[in-house]
Amino acid sequence: MSDENSVQHTLAEDIPPRTEVSIARISARTAFILMLFCVAFTAVMAATYFATKPAIEASARAEKLKLIDAVLPRSSYDNELLQDAVTLPPTAALGLDDPTLVYRARKAGAPVALVLEAAAPDGYSGRIGLLLAVRADGELAAIRVTQHKETPGLGDYIDPAKDRNKAHPWIGQFNDTGFGKIPESRFKVKKDGGEFAYMTGATISPRAVTNATRRALQWAVTNQERLFAQPAGTAYKEQP
Repeated sequence: MSDENSVQHTLAEDIPPRTEVSIARISARTAFILMLFCVAFTAVMAATYFATKPAIEASARAEKLKLIDAVLPRSSYDNELLQDAVTLPPTAALGLDDPTLVYRARKAGAPVALVLEAAAPDGYSGRIGLLLAVRADGELAAIRVTQHKETPGLGDYIDPAKDRNKAHPWIGQFNDTGFGKIPESRFKVKKDGGEFAYMTGATISPRAVTNATRRALQWAVTNQERLFAQPAGTAYKEQP
């Protein structure tokens, strides 16, 4: 009798209590449901991404072309500008610490202009981002300020959107200029002995933009032949 009780006692110890079995089942079921939820959520997100990707890319492309239109009209070229690009490494002459793209505008296969970014690191409130178009003949078509933190109502007139003179914004002085019209030695604001006007009491911002534009123009003129010859989608390397 005692042996039978001992066996029953041993078997009872080996069988988990009902509560432990229930908790284990609930945990497993919960984990399975969570896994199904994660799989379904991931599938929905992936489907949404692939469904909206073309629209997002088209919107980004349109915004980029709209910005480029401000410095180079589309009527001046006939190639797929955003596809005809070369990657530039960080370039001190352009004031750039990160890689960027330079776009090559062409018409009937002939070079028309380079569209590239530059930056003035010495604005009154920090870095001023620029976009400029340099024609194949070395002339500066136009420039635009793309990013800045200059003082509102004082130094921000470098941005045509903020310039109160809508008829003749300050940035328009650079349209159709170049070293053939303005010697490099005079490509600076009038306060520094140059040709470009500025607003009294707010010299630092236009000085920074003018000097950065001069450096970028000089760099583009020096490198344009090799830039136009570089295969699209490749990385450009400056000559020593």
